[in-house]
Amino acid sequence: MRRKLSMLAATLAGVAAMPARAAAQAPGAPGLIHIDRGVSVPWTVLLVLTVLTLLPAILLAMTPFVRILIVFSFLRQAIGTTSTPSNQTLVGLALILTYFVMAPVGAVIQKQALVPLEDGKITPWTAVERSAGPMKQFMLRYARESDLGLFVNLAHLPRPKSASDLPMRVVMPAYLLSELKTGFQIGAVLFLPFLVIDMVVASVTTSIGMMQLPPVVISTPLKILLFVSVNGWGMVVGSLMKSFN
Repeated sequence: MRRKLSMLAATLAGVAAMPARAAAQAPGAPGLIHIDRGVSVPWTVLLVLTVLTLLPAILLAMTPFVRILIVFSFLRQAIGTTSTPSNQTLVGLALILTYFVMAPVGAVIQKQALVPLEDGKITPWTAVERSAGPMKQFMLRYARESDLGLFVNLAHLPRPKSASDLPMRVVMPAYLLSELKTGFQIGAVLFLPFLVIDMVVASVTTSIGMMQLPPVVISTPLKILLFVSVNGWGMVVGSLMKSFN
């Protein structure tokens, strides 16, 4: 009896070991997980986490997100509503408008880099190099010449024959600085009509001796009413999108 039980146990153990032996003999068989010993998993995870960490900075440095968000922030302050719309709303709207502006550039990157990469025709590093070309052209289109010259001097680089010869480490900060300046210029223009309303309301309330009620309490509803009546959001967004054409 014990002998039969031992034989049965040995048979079951052999059956259980068959999938492991099959997997060892056929590492490339479909349906089985095959780990390449030459790839370091920790380094791959570190690379992915690094890219995800730098993604917000890339979004800020290489897209119109900065200009759009600065304009919306100035607009909210000019109207006098410090917390309406909320920061989340403004960031969401800025992201959507950024996607709208960058969609043609994304289509070019997908055609030149992502599709060949998916087909296995190019390496990931080649795909990154091909993606940098359309992004550089977009940034050079809106980067000011003075800002480009500033970072060329700071990098101690020789004067290039054309702007397309500049490296990305010069183009990216120059583009970001140009976007900051443009955003502040548009924000200053937005402040002017609302500043006039504040001055008129302050003059009227002071002349009639209404000292109990602050002028901002009266001017804020008037500014909101004016902004809504002239379709202010449509005008601001339309002007912003036309500035990228």
